[in-house]
Amino acid sequence: MTRRTTRPSWAVELYRRGRRLELMHRALGFATLALVTLAPLLIVVAAADPLHHSGFALWLVDGMDLSGRSADVLSQVFSQPRRVAGTTSMWGAVLLAVFGLSFAASVQNAYERVWRLPSGPWHRIWRQTVWLAALMVYLYVQVQTRTVLAGDYRMLLSVAIGVLFFWWSPHFLLGHQVRRRLLLPGAVATMVGLVGLRAFSYLVFTPLIVTNAVSYGPIGTILVVESWLIGVGFVVYGGALVGHVFCDRTGHLLEHEEPPEEPEEPPKRRD
Repeated sequence: MTRRTTRPSWAVELYRRGRRLELMHRALGFATLALVTLAPLLIVVAAADPLHHSGFALWLVDGMDLSGRSADVLSQVFSQPRRVAGTTSMWGAVLLAVFGLSFAASVQNAYERVWRLPSGPWHRIWRQTVWLAALMVYLYVQVQTRTVLAGDYRMLLSVAIGVLFFWWSPHFLLGHQVRRRLLLPGAVATMVGLVGLRAFSYLVFTPLIVTNAVSYGPIGTILVVESWLIGVGFVVYGGALVGHVFCDRTGHLLEHEEPPEEPEEPPKRRD
């Protein structure tokens, strides 16, 4: 008599794959690299903006949905773009771009782990370079939409642009090894998570920034920003994982060649 096995529920499967991916650990790495390597690069790019000189602080204020005093406190922590533009040399900008590639490499590695693909060869670094430049453009466009539209229309436009970016990102970083239609659920899940994180930030981080600034000074504000970046990393990687599980549960991965998942070791039998 054959023994029938039942598949675990969505929640159990997501939890198991999240543990195998070390989701929280990767989210912490995402936040650390974003603050150490990506943030200085974004400050330099914002300083070179010849149109509005909006600055890196405005990108954070927009992403965290801050307003009022909390937005002012965050703006005071980071250098003004004109000052940065005057003190940054060409070699400094090049070094920042090189360090930014480590951030792109970590995102690529996470996508490879989600889709169980081998690590790409070193000469694919050009993909990381192009993706990093596309990320700069994506963040710039997201902020500039606030000058074009407002309210629900702006939110719909931002979500549409975000879905396109997170749909294209894994397809490009993985060297077109995964079909586009398999990556769409993950892009949608990522943007749903980012919208939820934005609402959470408005309710929690807005008053927390002011409180921490009074209690701990600028370092308190940076800790709040780091906490928000951890949430962003968790959503970006978790959204891709949700998309993979969705395709697996609906049978769409049957056409996608994927190495079998390593089975968990069975418990040892006691005599």
